[in-house]
Amino acid sequence: MSSLPASAAEPETGSTSAAVADPCSPSAAPPAPPAPACSGNGTTAAETFKWGQPNRVEEFDGPLGAAWGVYDGPGHGGNGTRTPNAVSLRDGIMTITGDSSGATAGMAWIPGQKYGRWEARVRSPVSDPSYNSLLLLWPDEENWPVGGEIDFMEISDPARQRADIFVHYGADNSQTQGKVDVDATQWHNWAVEWTPDHIAAFLDGKQWYRTTDPVVQPPGPMHLCIQLDWFPDGGTPKTSTMEIAWVKQYPAGGAASGG
Repeated sequence: MSSLPASAAEPETGSTSAAVADPCSPSAAPPAPPAPACSGNGTTAAETFKWGQPNRVEEFDGPLGAAWGVYDGPGHGGNGTRTPNAVSLRDGIMTITGDSSGATAGMAWIPGQKYGRWEARVRSPVSDPSYNSLLLLWPDEENWPVGGEIDFMEISDPARQRADIFVHYGADNSQTQGKVDVDATQWHNWAVEWTPDHIAAFLDGKQWYRTTDPVVQPPGPMHLCIQLDWFPDGGTPKTSTMEIAWVKQYPAGGAASGG
């Protein structure tokens, strides 16, 4: 569902380097087996900008409900497959696993809304170069590209040290983009705010991208999607994962982020 462009325009607000401390990482500790999650939520954009109460919350502490449409069919661009078997839930964490055959997963949180905010706590371990982890907004009407697309966390770097935003718009799939440097192998909170006059992206409560160009505005309701997409490069991929602790959706009302 997402598109990874070969080239795109420079971001409205420029690129950002974010040295964001992860409260889940001890300053000095012996190596330990990776835990699915850590206590606490870190710093969120919702708290920082006083977005109020969410109108939907998913904490992955039980089976996925009817609001989640888990993909079952061909993979991104017809590559590999998307299967519910690649989704697992344990100890309040949802894990999507992409295997050596290109079998992976994605899901849509439906229905969407026109304008609002979405935030998710995500960790993306070091991966095969062919697997991208994504959070994105997709049009409810399934009318891409004219319906738009906002990939507010797309991580293609196999070391997971950089993330991009791609805002797709128009019948010709025009794009604008931005990037942020971050150790995404640690837990972080990723958020997007969509209002009638801007689209902004946040990392651990700090804005790192913003555009006020009216041309890029999606025309209708959008919903959150979570995807681990496979972009085959001719080799045999190694198993890769992304982990999600929670996701929250907020209505368009309340305080807006600063420009």
